[in-house]
Amino acid sequence: MPTISFMSANFVARQLGYQMTGGWGQGDRATNEFFRPLETYAQRFDDMLAEIEAMGFQQVDLWLAHLNPAWATARHIAIAQQTLEKHHLTVASLAGGFGSTAEEVERTCRIAQALGTRILGGSTGLPNSDRAALVRLLEQYDLMLAIENHPEKNPAELLAKIGDGAEGRIGAAVDTGWFGTQGYDAARALRELGHHVLHVHLKDVKHVGPPHETCRFGRGVVPIQECVRALQEMNYQGAISVEHEPETYDPTPDVIADLAMLKNWLAQ
Repeated sequence: MPTISFMSANFVARQLGYQMTGGWGQGDRATNEFFRPLETYAQRFDDMLAEIEAMGFQQVDLWLAHLNPAWATARHIAIAQQTLEKHHLTVASLAGGFGSTAEEVERTCRIAQALGTRILGGSTGLPNSDRAALVRLLEQYDLMLAIENHPEKNPAELLAKIGDGAEGRIGAAVDTGWFGTQGYDAARALRELGHHVLHVHLKDVKHVGPPHETCRFGRGVVPIQECVRALQEMNYQGAISVEHEPETYDPTPDVIADLAMLKNWLAQ
């Protein structure tokens, strides 16, 4: 059976008081600034994980703004390890952008290895000419890159980025909400991607087309329950990340409801 995880990027607007008027980049910068200072990192990271544990989660997808390779020291990483253990949380994936050079990607790989996850769920700006270097790093650290769909309008465009899959090292992190924004049936996308699906960001959105506005499961245009059914048909055994990133309110009540719905569907 798949496991369930909490996407820590759900808190993208938290440090802005849920008034994220400047888009995702504004929330990303504010979160990095809040978590970067070493002297406050232990308490702030602990507070966040305590909330996630209290919601009922046992796994977390750790968004890189909460432990960014650009600023994370060995001490930051050690604190993260200790705090995750304290709250009985394991890391399902690292989530975000993993850099545009081999050196940047390797810093992310080191954090993934230290936190005990094998999935990098997001994207890298490494050019295609450096694909061999990317694959070498994935092999060296025994990781998999799950490429997340955002601008891709259909699975074929995502498969073009995955390529030959590099012997299972490269696949898809399917964001059902972004397929909803693009007007593509996310359950169909999962079935079409099949064995290439390495990770899932389960997300509902209010409508087709921009802006990308997330919502509680069942209140948008994504066939969420059918997506879960598709994963069951595929015998998917990876993590399903509960993702909901509103810009103007705390997603916690919705996420708790989403978790209950997802557990119920998986039990059927």
